[in-house]
Amino acid sequence: MFCGDSRHMVDAKHRVFLPKRFLSDLPMDEKGSRVAILTRGLDGCLFLFTEEGLERALERMDTEAFAGGNERKLQRLFFSYTSRVTLDTSGRLLLPEKLRNLAGIRKQKEVVMIGVRERVEIWDAERWDAYEAENAKAFEELESVLTGSPAGGNH
Repeated sequence: MFCGDSRHMVDAKHRVFLPKRFLSDLPMDEKGSRVAILTRGLDGCLFLFTEEGLERALERMDTEAFAGGNERKLQRLFFSYTSRVTLDTSGRLLLPEKLRNLAGIRKQKEVVMIGVRERVEIWDAERWDAYEAENAKAFEELESVLTGSPAGGNH
């Protein structure tokens, strides 16, 4: 399970270090390199999954090819931004241009990496700071999602 957050700089070659606590949960390929699946996320971030984590997430999504127009659109827009990535021996992840542009991530700028259960979210730091500030007070209101009880209810 991925959890916690940390800030990292994107280098001049559009690479960023993954924190060791995230890196250690990524599997290795046959050459001994760490691998992951990088894709577009929601709310302006990128998602980084293990292959197994992505499979679990997709089980909750209807991905049948002929399910309907919206499902096909979702598949196309999701999978066209999805790629298997190999980290270098230093634990750096190369952020592809298409995904960097989508998430507003620029070289030699800071990103925030957030562990969210089966995925790591990668945010442009300014975008994350604004999102966090805008939604910080909402956490208390979202209590019912965590507890399964009506908001403001007695415990």
